[in-house]
Amino acid sequence: MDLEKIEGLVKIVENSSLTEFSIRDGETEITMSKLTHPPVIAAGVPAAPLAAAPAQPVAAEEKAEAADEFELILAPIVGTFYSAAAPDVPAYVKVGDHVKAGQTVCILEAMKLMNEIQADYDCEIEAVLVSNEQKVEYGQPLFRVKKL
Repeated sequence: MDLEKIEGLVKIVENSSLTEFSIRDGETEITMSKLTHPPVIAAGVPAAPLAAAPAQPVAAEEKAEAADEFELILAPIVGTFYSAAAPDVPAYVKVGDHVKAGQTVCILEAMKLMNEIQADYDCEIEAVLVSNEQKVEYGQPLFRVKKL
């Protein structure tokens, strides 16, 4: 499945009343879900909130195990996602990186202010869910992580 097809599916789900959507194309399976209750963030909290998000495996016992396997780092504000401090420097994190609590994982620019988003705990980056310079909404998943 190519990136254009996936982006098209995301737009369809965003503009529909669906809260969850799954598709299988060969060995590739994609599951999307909308947050029905955005996380609450206290004012002045610098770290990004995290929320459990279970995977959608086929077997019931796998589903129970997968619920504990990963969490999401969510956007605490509306802004523009930057994976690095500048265009000519490496990204803060990439898939497979082990991140320490308090380590910066990305920057969200809002109203010309650069806000460093930090991990709340030690974790491993399993997926980067947005692309560089993408506009993100409050509560939008930025990273899928596994607690260490």
